[in-house]
Amino acid sequence: MSLLKDFKDFAVKGNVIDLAVAVIIGGAFGKIVSALVADIIMPLVGLVVGKIDFSNLFIVLGELPAGTPRTLEALKKANIPVLAYGDFITITLNFLILAFVIFMMVRMIAKLKRAQPEPAPAPPAEPPEEVLLLRQIRDSLQQPGKQP
Repeated sequence: MSLLKDFKDFAVKGNVIDLAVAVIIGGAFGKIVSALVADIIMPLVGLVVGKIDFSNLFIVLGELPAGTPRTLEALKKANIPVLAYGDFITITLNFLILAFVIFMMVRMIAKLKRAQPEPAPAPPAEPPEEVLLLRQIRDSLQQPGKQP
């Protein structure tokens, strides 16, 4: 029973819940970036450099059997080794965009944290009544011409 209680205490801590939410949102954001790169950026890059479809950029590393279409999908189905560098370019671009967006978010959060003023230090606590009385006695003894 202790194991179950320990797990429950661990699972409901705020940090674990925050991490779970971050992973879910990060996964969804990764899909958005992948769609942006695959459906918007790469077609524009392909248009600029000569209507190249980056997903089908590859080098055949083995023998190409007769009758096999020269497409990446057909070559992979036929178990012919290929160096699919087009996918690598697309995935690298996905990573760079995602890394840049995360960098900008972290930078913005850091600026927001710096912009917040430091809280004023708490005023010193009042000394206890005994200390106040002792100070009064000391001060009255230090005054010239007064005798207790």
